[in-house]
Amino acid sequence: MSTSHGYRASWWTNILHQVPHTNFQFEVVDNQFAPQEWPYQQALLFLASIAGLCLAISLILICVYLIRFCCCASQEDDDSKNHRVCCVTWSCVAAVIICCAGIGIGFYGNSETNDGVYQVTYSLMNTNHTLTSINLLVSDTVELLSSVVKSDLTQLEEIFSKRTEFLVMIRNTRRQVESVAQQLAEISFWKGTELNPNVLAEQVNFIEDYRWLAYILLLLLDLIICLFTLLGLAKRIKWLVIVMTVVSFFVLLLSWGSMGLEMATAVGLSDFCSNPDGYVMNQTQMITNINPDILQYYISCNQDVANPFRQRLTTSQRALSNIHSQLHGLEREAVPQFPTAEKNLLAVQGMLNTTEGNFHHLVALLNCRGLHKDYVDALKGLCYDGMEGILFLLLFSFLSALSFTAAVCSLPRAWKRFQNRDLDYDDMDEDDPFNPQARREMLHVTGRPHLPSFYSYSSSCDSHSSLRVSAPPISNAPVSQYMNQSALFSGNPRFENIPLTDRQSPPPSYSPSMRTSFISATQEETDTPCRTDVALPN
Repeated sequence: MSTSHGYRASWWTNILHQVPHTNFQFEVVDNQFAPQEWPYQQALLFLASIAGLCLAISLILICVYLIRFCCCASQEDDDSKNHRVCCVTWSCVAAVIICCAGIGIGFYGNSETNDGVYQVTYSLMNTNHTLTSINLLVSDTVELLSSVVKSDLTQLEEIFSKRTEFLVMIRNTRRQVESVAQQLAEISFWKGTELNPNVLAEQVNFIEDYRWLAYILLLLLDLIICLFTLLGLAKRIKWLVIVMTVVSFFVLLLSWGSMGLEMATAVGLSDFCSNPDGYVMNQTQMITNINPDILQYYISCNQDVANPFRQRLTTSQRALSNIHSQLHGLEREAVPQFPTAEKNLLAVQGMLNTTEGNFHHLVALLNCRGLHKDYVDALKGLCYDGMEGILFLLLFSFLSALSFTAAVCSLPRAWKRFQNRDLDYDDMDEDDPFNPQARREMLHVTGRPHLPSFYSYSSSCDSHSSLRVSAPPISNAPVSQYMNQSALFSGNPRFENIPLTDRQSPPPSYSPSMRTSFISATQEETDTPCRTDVALPN
């Protein structure tokens, strides 16, 4: 468990850290974070292979279901088939809805992971700024002290060469200035190391940008597939459903693959976050060769660990105080006797004031609180937000894989149903006015429609039992309007009020009174032309 002030491993980190680590030989491996060791890498790959096993199981289930669907003919009745088709359609819709919920979880997880990694890069940049400030402050102070030793103190030695007591004080001041410069130069512990936090932050940020973009594209692809699948099911667009089925199969592979990667990442990150101090200290010392006491001081930052710079800082502060006292004595005693030394003494005094200011600033920067805060912030970003985001992405991949597995199994039966509904219209009579296709065509056809056989039959003028009647003018009104008009003409709409299934005759139907009234009304019109034809030969 980490001893860093302000950071404690979360409960999900502890749970994932307890996951068994097994290599390819099914041997238990230590769960300490060691990514450079091959047995630990085998343990992570073994965990990732669990997603591969789930992928194989899902592919087997899909193959078995499709083989049964294609090869086994169903002997069920129509009601059972309709019920099964309804279940298949709603299972597709349920899978799409679950996938959409997983997409929402994936967007949240991707954002949380990005925030955690951004916090890590921000902390690394702050750490680099602090270390760079320490190096610059030390180098500037040492350069200032060296310039004073070479110029002003050398000139004061020449001026006081005839006064032994003043010369001894100047040489003592020179030795103390050189000692302060040497002590401060040794404080710059990060100078010349191969590990640059700023470069590391840029590399992490570069990788995170591509990771974030890849997940955004995957989430958008899943969302587009879900929307177009719903559109194809709602509009019964067969080709669109087929295309979405094929794309869903490939996204199914991506979902299981991303799940394996996220599972291995989550377990590895939990191993790191359970005890980050030891790994960070060992790797930093290996790369930079920094004193372990310095690393322990900044990583722990508690009263039990002593400040490794305390002795140097204390020695430098005492030396600066002695230098200040000696310069004050020379200014009081030597300047009245050697007026030319006043300028050099004032220059050395200004150097001393600047050095003291830099020294106090350096003490503040070397304190463990600043760098330790950056270290804890990086741990919180990586082990809190980053871990939480990875777990949500893992849940997204799992829901997406299950949803697309169900969709790949269900969608073929759905588009098969679309094809059967289209074939059912081919078995219908094209002249049937209640055929949906014929009815749509009837609305676009102008002129006289096809009439029932009641309006055309052969007759002769000598027989009233069989008449030749010309059809009355027909409007383009729909069949239902024509049937209403015929009911009003007969005055007896009882035949029209009976459902079509109970009449046992094809529509339209006419009552006997309507038929008698129509024949009586047209009989006089047919008799007049017959009498005219008989009179013509005379």
